[in-house]
Amino acid sequence: MEHPKLRDRSKLHTNEPYLTNEIPEDVILGIGGHLVYLLYVGRKDISGSDWGDAFAEVIGATHLDSPVGIADVVLDNVAWSMKTVKVTEPFTSKQIRLISGRCSPDYSYGITDPHKNIQETGRAVLGIWNERINIAHDHYNIVRTSVLVRSYDHLSYCLFEEDTTRYRTSDYIWKENRNGNLIGMHRETGETCFTWQPHGSQFTIHTTIPENAVKFKIKRPPLLGKEDVLKAIKFNASWVKIIK
Repeated sequence: MEHPKLRDRSKLHTNEPYLTNEIPEDVILGIGGHLVYLLYVGRKDISGSDWGDAFAEVIGATHLDSPVGIADVVLDNVAWSMKTVKVTEPFTSKQIRLISGRCSPDYSYGITDPHKNIQETGRAVLGIWNERINIAHDHYNIVRTSVLVRSYDHLSYCLFEEDTTRYRTSDYIWKENRNGNLIGMHRETGETCFTWQPHGSQFTIHTTIPENAVKFKIKRPPLLGKEDVLKAIKFNASWVKIIK
């Protein structure tokens, strides 16, 4: 559906390459090809940076590859936060945890003892997350999270997207678990939604994999051997200079 015509949107134009989580087949094929290439050149694992490179290359976007902020890949006024998670079985997993950056209530709100008032600390953690979303929306009309769930053998994948949202802090209550971490639960359903670790200030969002997530497998390519590489680049003794 096209955006409605509004008088105050005359300067806001967003060209989405596709609608949220309606990932075209050619994009999936391109991502699969990039993953095969990584295995071919001997990559032992697929990092978040690799995932950002693959996605940006396929859709013709820019991978900022920055540790700061929500936006990892950008195309015009659309931004994606790129996440990848390794699980035993991507095709049957229902819940995953997305590491979503460091939230320091001490730095941002001056809360030096996060255990003194865990409800206050929990609200602060979500407040930091929400402000990051606000900053992203200052620059991009649409902000999404793109998640690649990968198997340990790097042959099976599950891919989905969701809109990156703010959270109403009053919707959640916080408890402390036996490890001293704070767990955020939805006030009405009791569902566990967040984990925040005081040590390192790491914020994790508990995410449900949607039923319409794209599942795909790739074939393991033969490894590119050293001799094949040297032959392909026409290596010879002149490439090595001995300094005496």
